[in-house]
Amino acid sequence: QVQLVESGGGLVQPGGSLRLSCAASGRIFRMNSMGWYRQAPGKQRELVARITNSGSTNYADSLKGRFTISRDSAKNTVYLQMNSLKLEDTAVYYCNLYGSSSPWTIERDYWGQGTQVTVSS
Repeated sequence: QVQLVESGGGLVQPGGSLRLSCAASGRIFRMNSMGWYRQAPGKQRELVARITNSGSTNYADSLKGRFTISRDSAKNTVYLQMNSLKLEDTAVYYCNLYGSSSPWTIERDYWGQGTQVTVSS
């Protein structure tokens, strides 16, 4: 199976920065993309940013310019640099991997446990 372990969440003041990390391990046969989603209380989970195998990235429109996704392919790790954080960025941030664990399994989403990001003064 695929395991995703997130780290780097916490409490930060408005205007501050945080860097999230997500390390993928286990049986990874094909990794099409890795990314971050977030879910605020009472809201649906939404895409934050995603990076594909080829290095292409896409972001939620509202986050462009403040958040940056990057990866270390050798470590199967993806990062999310979050700058100029706002109160509305408060949410649980989930790491996502889209791929498969073997040649015989269909591609699917894998999720981490989530890491809390709280922006508060």
